[in-house]
Amino acid sequence: MQKDKVKRRSFDQTIACALHEKPLAGRVLAGRGLQHADEVLLQNNQLPTPGALADYKQAVSLLSDAVTQNKKIIIVGDYDADGATSTALATHVLRAAGANVSYLVPNRFEFGYGLSPKIVEVALKDSPDLILTVDNGIASIEGVQAAVAAGVTVVVTDHHLPPEVLPQADAIVNPNRVDCQFPSKNICGVGVIFYVMVGLVRKLTNEKWFEQHNLTLPNMADYLDLVALGTVADVVPFDRANRILVDQGVKRIRADRTRPGIRALFTVAAKRQGWCQTQDLGFFIAPRLNAAGRLADMTVGIECLLATSDSEALAYATELNQINSARRSIQAGMSKEADEQVAALVDQLGGELPAALALYNPNWHEGVVGIVAGKIKERCHRPVFAFAKSEDGTLKGSGRSIAGVHIRDILVEIVASNPGMLKKFGGHAMAAGLSLQESDFDAFSKAFAERVAIKLDGKPPTREWLTDGELDDEEMCLENAELMQFLQPWGQSFEAPQFDDVFHIESVKLVGNAHSKMIIRRSNGQLKVPAIAFNRQIEADKNQRFRAVYRLDVNHYRNASSLQLLIEYLEPE
Repeated sequence: MQKDKVKRRSFDQTIACALHEKPLAGRVLAGRGLQHADEVLLQNNQLPTPGALADYKQAVSLLSDAVTQNKKIIIVGDYDADGATSTALATHVLRAAGANVSYLVPNRFEFGYGLSPKIVEVALKDSPDLILTVDNGIASIEGVQAAVAAGVTVVVTDHHLPPEVLPQADAIVNPNRVDCQFPSKNICGVGVIFYVMVGLVRKLTNEKWFEQHNLTLPNMADYLDLVALGTVADVVPFDRANRILVDQGVKRIRADRTRPGIRALFTVAAKRQGWCQTQDLGFFIAPRLNAAGRLADMTVGIECLLATSDSEALAYATELNQINSARRSIQAGMSKEADEQVAALVDQLGGELPAALALYNPNWHEGVVGIVAGKIKERCHRPVFAFAKSEDGTLKGSGRSIAGVHIRDILVEIVASNPGMLKKFGGHAMAAGLSLQESDFDAFSKAFAERVAIKLDGKPPTREWLTDGELDDEEMCLENAELMQFLQPWGQSFEAPQFDDVFHIESVKLVGNAHSKMIIRRSNGQLKVPAIAFNRQIEADKNQRFRAVYRLDVNHYRNASSLQLLIEYLEPE
């Protein structure tokens, strides 16, 4: 495989000086495209207003009528963290408004994704007047048709890329509609429903609904913890709107102005809520929530987020933690088998890999293939689909991609060239899902690799580490590590600052059976700094020079804080 490339961000020094009084902070922010000092501020009043969302007023009006006329509302959610937070947020607000509301989340193994005709059939047993989708529905042509034919009003709220023909719902709120003028196209499902609920509360307030019915007026800022969790979990680009939503939510979590469910998830994850960072939500909280949808029923995750007492929430969070432990065990076995498939393919192809990988094992768990695809993608730096066999005998695949390869667009091209190969598909630039017949797996694997190779102009994929340059001795300090945390939120397309430099490894020891804890010395001086490389066993000679890509991190231990470097990439010079 080719060696990774390390490339440094460019930035305008004049802009950097204007952005922040701290030179390192200014350099980091300017390197991410910020132009003006006010862009550093992340206040709620700087969020884009919802009026530009297509069908926004119509959706709010339909929901308002359903609330005030005591119509039965059923929320149909999705089985991932974005879907769970979306469902919980809508349920919380509608309950606060006194609505007749319940929710339904399809079991992924029985009903699949979205508002399918099967899930509409289940919903109709409760005689709903209105179905509200959250984080799904934009591609549910048949399901919406079935609901409308049964006389049910359908309001779709979603953020996924729409098909050419939209479902015939009564209102569709999705910033990615081609006719939608909303400036932030990157908000996820929980962001979309947050905006819709803001409009609903505003309309009901203007009509004095809460006052007349002696109901406590919901403070919509109280739901930003859910928005932050769902946004981080869905790995959407961190444009300014998403950075504001996440920043405000994280600050509420740190200040313990959060709901019992999130508090309990921090407890079972053994993480300090008061030190909450975006990576805590992404790596420790969201996986425990997602585990329910992957292995069991997302209802337990939603109920955790809906819990009104700490004891109730802790019971649900404990169950989620147990499910997550089972998920990790299943994942470990599947990842080992996937690695073996990749190794066999390398041998078969004389030490090389195709431009993209499709992996399949009939014994793999359908709910975990997405994680396995992500792990192999990281190790091999190639777009990857991992497949499992579903109960109906078809293969369900989950894909993850790399920068420069829009994986959903690749699927569109495959469908155009191979009509009928894919039974259904959907997704984003970096993640997608599909189903196909087992007999079509080999043909898909070949077509997938060929299409990605064409996209890459026949060149092997090369991982590029984009850094903020090197640090001098004075900059490599605890104060700057804390400053980098203060400047967050960091996320997709607004990545956490990372730097590169050349080091010697003075000492290294294995901790936790998988992580290398080191003392490293800058090659151009005598400064020695603690560092850790997670999930990597490193052996080093003191005389060997290494190029490292690293992040400044604050190590909290026994009520003391110290600097450590998180090693992202390490190769001999």
